[in-house]
Amino acid sequence: MCAEQTARDGTPAVGWDADALRDPHGREDKARRVERMFDAIAPTYERVNTIASLGRDAAWRRAAVRAADVRRGDVVLDVCCGTGDMLRAFASGATPPERLVGIDFSAQMLARGRYHGLVIPVQLLRADALRLPLRDASVDVASCAFGVRNFQDLDAGLGEMRRVLREGGRLVILEFTVPSNVLLRWPYRFYTELVLPRLANWISRDRTRAYRYLPRSIRKFLPREAMIRRLRAAGLDDVAAESLNLGSVAIYRGVRHESG
Repeated sequence: MCAEQTARDGTPAVGWDADALRDPHGREDKARRVERMFDAIAPTYERVNTIASLGRDAAWRRAAVRAADVRRGDVVLDVCCGTGDMLRAFASGATPPERLVGIDFSAQMLARGRYHGLVIPVQLLRADALRLPLRDASVDVASCAFGVRNFQDLDAGLGEMRRVLREGGRLVILEFTVPSNVLLRWPYRFYTELVLPRLANWISRDRTRAYRYLPRSIRKFLPREAMIRRLRAAGLDDVAAESLNLGSVAIYRGVRHESG
């Protein structure tokens, strides 16, 4: 059964109960659950990320920005931008873009974005990653940090990001992965499945079981080589992956060479 609980603002929060967690990526109502989950955890989202990653999440985003090879005059789109941590990373990169566009379907995450002090124009849009409200070939860089795993339809989302890239545009995805080294898997699972949910719940007081969904969604998501194949199938070239954090984080990069 679907666990209906109450979020901080008093609205019903669709929770990730045991039944939903058996196959989180196969649920027809995944998008609705993900949206309500992020609405619920938005107030403490960045704080939990920083504490749970021991502050390493900022370094991962900086590495993704470097992989994007931003050039002067570029327009950068960040899909699933949340509270704007990736947009701020692009703004503070070695070569800041001309304009930033952030898209997310969680109203509460967008509302808590922090952009004061940025000299680069930032446009925020509430929209679904599977239906980006942008013209074909309208951005130079498309990024998504820890978001593609939450898409209702991965192939559709990758296709949309490829669609809005100009010829020569770069797609950069930052995502969690399960370490391939068997010696690292036990401590990884111990932390992500036992320590992290308790720590995150204590900080966030979350009732949607977002931090139970997190490790399960990572375990059930595509392994690195399968993700590379999906990116190539989406029409991207020069696809490559870089491992970070002992193999628990990956940066995927692809380029749109064809104009069609």
